[in-house]
Amino acid sequence: MTTTANNPSAEQPVVVERALRADARRNRAAVIEAAKQLFADRGLDAQMPDVARTANVGVGTVYRHFPTKDHLIAALLGERFDRMAERAREDLEFPDAWEGVADFIRFSTQIQADDRGLCEVMGSRPDLMEKAAADAGLPELCDRLVKRAQRSGQLRRDLDWEDVPMIVCSLGGETQGTPAPSVGRWPRLVEIILDGLRAPGSGKLPKPLSDVATARGSGRASDPPR
Repeated sequence: MTTTANNPSAEQPVVVERALRADARRNRAAVIEAAKQLFADRGLDAQMPDVARTANVGVGTVYRHFPTKDHLIAALLGERFDRMAERAREDLEFPDAWEGVADFIRFSTQIQADDRGLCEVMGSRPDLMEKAAADAGLPELCDRLVKRAQRSGQLRRDLDWEDVPMIVCSLGGETQGTPAPSVGRWPRLVEIILDGLRAPGSGKLPKPLSDVATARGSGRASDPPR
């Protein structure tokens, strides 16, 4: 029987394979970092060759790790939503339930303010966004944040957890606004919206339009709000 002691070259394929794997991991990390920078600055206009140049790798290397631009965008989205999910878990540990909700909304809005590409994806690729959010567990985390603050009596009772990502997405678009007078004013808008979320609320929220349409179809619809 041939042993590695008698045949030192038997270890060589394993060593080479490990080196290749380490090199591939480094290349993938470089591509991700380059893509973060480019998509944050340029939005979805950034192209795969741009990413390759910034990462100092060949275009073929980029495509080996991410066969299409959507695959690369999905990887970036996954990382962003993982960060948001981690923050939500931290917010659930806040002693003050209201501050947990407020911090999550502020944090999620700031992430978009720092990343033009993320804003554009959230506005134009809802399928990618919803999958990344679901994979990160954000729907369940948002539901827990909302119910916790409602139980404490600090958050209006008629808020649904689905309202939180809708608010965050809307605020994200405002962070990228350039026409006057919106430039630089989005932090004020965040606080205005947060103030409107506090219990008990000065007015009743209308039902989602999908619920209204369902009620009309079953003959249970009431008069629309005036």
